[in-house]
Amino acid sequence: MSSGIVSSHEQSRIFGRSAIWFSTGAACTYNQSKQKVSDLPQTRTRSRAPFAPELDLPPPFTLVTLREVGDAFAHAVQIAAESGAGTLVYVGRFDLAEFAVVLEPDEPLRTARRALYLGMTALTDALLAYSPPEKPVEIDWPDAIRVDGGLVGGGRLAWPQGANEEERPDWLVFGAVIRTVSMGEGEPGLNPLVAALEEEGFSDLTAAALVESFARHMMVHTDAWQEHGFGAVAKEYLRRLPRDKGMRRDIDESGDLLLRRTGKVEVERRKLGPLLVAPSWLDPKTRGPRT
Repeated sequence: MSSGIVSSHEQSRIFGRSAIWFSTGAACTYNQSKQKVSDLPQTRTRSRAPFAPELDLPPPFTLVTLREVGDAFAHAVQIAAESGAGTLVYVGRFDLAEFAVVLEPDEPLRTARRALYLGMTALTDALLAYSPPEKPVEIDWPDAIRVDGGLVGGGRLAWPQGANEEERPDWLVFGAVIRTVSMGEGEPGLNPLVAALEEEGFSDLTAAALVESFARHMMVHTDAWQEHGFGAVAKEYLRRLPRDKGMRRDIDESGDLLLRRTGKVEVERRKLGPLLVAPSWLDPKTRGPRT
């Protein structure tokens, strides 16, 4: 899955069956050598900041670009109700890859929150597609991403305020921020718990390319969810957590993480919902990953 390469026949099937989470789109083909989208119709753009790079996104997505001072997550939440599924808000920043996408689930909020795992799996796949050999890219449950142990960013989820847990929400927003370049004053590598993609050898990966790769992987995992159930996404997500021998991990229908030691009957439950209120990786002052 991390290769980002899907046949044109598979693409046609994916885009034709993704109406639950995205608007219906057309098929496209991928350039396998460069992992870029080719022969695509022009992605419709509602607003564009000066000098913002063009993004090649699969047709189900509608691109909205903001100026560098913009907040992709907040803007996506603001326009989600009117813009609809597949709207992707992107902020063209030098030091961060920042974006958010609108989803329209077809299930109650109680279970639809598992969309966080969908977005996180697509995000790690996007990173792995450009990762140097043997460079570990892992998820700190539920929402943070580390490269070789250093925090580079993560994902977050929003839904309509006051939404009923047992009713389908009108929208969800998955947002992500990944640190591409370190802007701190300290020497690179001084803090092993903090990282930036450039320092970790992702020399060919731009913020725009990361977002494009995320969009392609998002469609693949969306199709897997619809065809095989959430278990297909959960399996891929759990593979990206740090290995822990002797520990069995599962995700239940409400998104909680279930942990059980080999030979033990007791199950430890870690609730997802409360952790979505304040993402573990996010610095609320800078709106970027913690340092």
